[in-house]
Amino acid sequence: MRTANHTHPDAPRSRYYSTAELAAAAGVTPRTVRFYEARGLLNPDRAGNVRVFTYADRARLLLILRGKRLGFSLDEIGKYLELYGADSEHIEQLNHVVNKSRERIAELEGKLQDLQVTIKELRQIEHEAITRLKVKRGRNSAPARRFTTVSGETHQGRPKS
Repeated sequence: MRTANHTHPDAPRSRYYSTAELAAAAGVTPRTVRFYEARGLLNPDRAGNVRVFTYADRARLLLILRGKRLGFSLDEIGKYLELYGADSEHIEQLNHVVNKSRERIAELEGKLQDLQVTIKELRQIEHEAITRLKVKRGRNSAPARRFTTVSGETHQGRPKS
């Protein structure tokens, strides 16, 4: 397997990666790389039985990871990646990005609204619980008084029930 010299300005683009090296470069496990390969999102070359990934595969993996982080499905990511090679101007790909981004934003805004309602409700429940605790503590926080046990001993505090 050929690896380029890291000091050469073109080194990163001309470098070949093993599965483990590609995984390390992207901050994922080799299993993750093989998973995306099995799903058809990565298509490495082969040198005998060894998978050989290129700089383009590395860029593709980073796009896959970004798509996942943003909440897109693997099918949606695959469609995006397919469009990349289909149009040299990338117009169809960019239109796809605009549409999918808008859909995802609308979905996230809906979830945000739901979360805001849930947080408001939880704060109300918390407030009610704190109020009840104050009332209960107020009831039980009467000053300690002197009492005498059956055996005649005098104590400061509350008698045991």
